[in-house]
Amino acid sequence: MIPTFRPARALLALALAASLALLATAPHAAPTLAAPPPPGAAPDATAPAGKVWLAGPAGAALSVADALRQAADGDIIELMPGNYTERLVIENRRLTIRGMRGGELPRVQGDLKPMAERALWTVKGGELLLQDLEFRGARSVEGSGAALRQQGGKLTIRRCRFFDNEHSLVAINDPQAQISVEGSVFGLAPKVVGGLHHLVTIGRIGRFSVTGTRFQQGFEGHLLKTRARENLIAYNFIHDGMRGGASLEIDIALGGIATVVGNVIGQGADTQNPVMLAYGSEEGGWDVNRLNVAHNTFINHGWLPAWFMRVHRDRLPANTEVVAVNNLLVGGGVFEWVNEGVFAGNHHARRSALADVDTYAFELPAASSLRGAGVDPRQAGGANLAPRAEFDWSAGRKELDPPPERRTTWAPGAFQK
Repeated sequence: MIPTFRPARALLALALAASLALLATAPHAAPTLAAPPPPGAAPDATAPAGKVWLAGPAGAALSVADALRQAADGDIIELMPGNYTERLVIENRRLTIRGMRGGELPRVQGDLKPMAERALWTVKGGELLLQDLEFRGARSVEGSGAALRQQGGKLTIRRCRFFDNEHSLVAINDPQAQISVEGSVFGLAPKVVGGLHHLVTIGRIGRFSVTGTRFQQGFEGHLLKTRARENLIAYNFIHDGMRGGASLEIDIALGGIATVVGNVIGQGADTQNPVMLAYGSEEGGWDVNRLNVAHNTFINHGWLPAWFMRVHRDRLPANTEVVAVNNLLVGGGVFEWVNEGVFAGNHHARRSALADVDTYAFELPAASSLRGAGVDPRQAGGANLAPRAEFDWSAGRKELDPPPERRTTWAPGAFQK
């Protein structure tokens, strides 16, 4: 359950901080940091156990680029607080790059001037874990600058923050690539009319997962757009703000296997598109297509009806499966009436049905008649769609207590307590 203090104050503080002038630095050429001679079998980047290299911003004894040249696969590069302005291309490495815990996050900083490079950092292949870092202010001469760009390999992003970038995270097409995002924050898309700056843009990769992460304050573009073959979107706060001006909150453009469970999905009154969750919006999708949508709280803050979910059947194979169970649909809009599939336990409600919409307390009150109104999601459409966690403010997730296997009743929406 989201705490019922006023997190809107936290969002306001974030917006005010983002309005401060960013440090201007001249763009640097992006060194290509190829892997050293193979040191033998390297550990997975998600379980680092190698040597720790301490690097710092300009003027430090060891720069990030120097640490990358010296580190062996399996090592950890730890960054001191400060602004990091050097553009990097990290190629075929198995490493962890993380900020020092307990202080200000190291900031990978763009200077808001168009740069020749397409990203502040580019990751090419390998297995990389990025943890406790901030990326801010990416701009390019093409208008599509990314804070972080993945070109193949396996990338894990943990407890990172991305603000005021033309695109925060971009992954180009590679059917073997994988990306996992955990406990992070994406927000403050530049307000450029016609820019269509998505917060996250995932190409045709093998697998994309995002959990316990917050998306906010988009503008014209989508909050999350993915073309991956497999997608897990679970226990996130994908909410554009009450006056948000983004288009879609989630666009699963090419279909594929997608599970959307336990999310708060909110659309602002100034949205550019009434659709909140789209599936199969583009031609030329994947061979296997199944969409599972369970225990999400959809919230329409506008006066006009929303299209809570739109499945583009005309662009998907005839055997595409859609299962939607125990979703809570708040505000005006359509859901099951305009889609085909297995629908059970979904409930429409007014804003007053939630604890306190104005303070982002989107759980059901203890006395709500909707508590216990959901169906058992453990055998929904032949799949177990029971949530195991909830979004935890301000970014993260917490496990359900009791766990799904011990529950006898279910409430629609993203919160069970």
